[in-house]
Amino acid sequence: MAHTKRIATGYGKKPRFISTVRAGPHPKKKSITLSSILRDMLGYANTAKEAKQILNNGHVLVDKKVRRDPNYGVGLMDVLELPDVGKRFILIPKKKTIVLSEIKKKDAETKLCKIIDKTVVSGGRIQLNLHDGSNIIVDKKDKKDYGTKDSVVLKLPDRKIKDLVKFKEGNIALVVDGIHAGETGKIEQIMPASRKHKSLTKLGELQTLTSYLFMVGTKKPLLDL
Repeated sequence: MAHTKRIATGYGKKPRFISTVRAGPHPKKKSITLSSILRDMLGYANTAKEAKQILNNGHVLVDKKVRRDPNYGVGLMDVLELPDVGKRFILIPKKKTIVLSEIKKKDAETKLCKIIDKTVVSGGRIQLNLHDGSNIIVDKKDKKDYGTKDSVVLKLPDRKIKDLVKFKEGNIALVVDGIHAGETGKIEQIMPASRKHKSLTKLGELQTLTSYLFMVGTKKPLLDL
């Protein structure tokens, strides 16, 4: 198992080993290993060895799939479940880190994914490239107007598109980066990019880079954030 130590735990603290995220769907700096979640965040294990035993026994699900790799990186909006204790969480941003937010059982049936790109594939179909590293081919019969910066609501575990949240004024967005990370609000104004400046968006009195936003609902957030 790969490990990181000392500086990663912060100055002034007793040195201890923490697991390093294995290459996966989320960027290393924006994900947390299952081992660290079980031991350091939830307290269901006292050591990395105990965390590994829990995982080997198939007690942890990510997006409805059993994950046994202690170094698997869980990232933004991933749905983490521990059926034996009846707990379900999603990972959301908070200032300069990401935290676990407990959700209801019904909320664990779906997952929000941001569309970061889309391409045309064979047969003239559209492929949506999502923030969690996955891709979805849109059926030709699907007439929804999918665009980058929109969010799709996926049904788990088959990852079929259940709904679409457009990036537009009036809808609700979550800030996932920068000093306002973790804050939500209704989009009041979208200011397009220029040759000198990046696009900005106003959420009430808050103003942030448009690229920092993640659409989470229309009249209200689809999840309890």
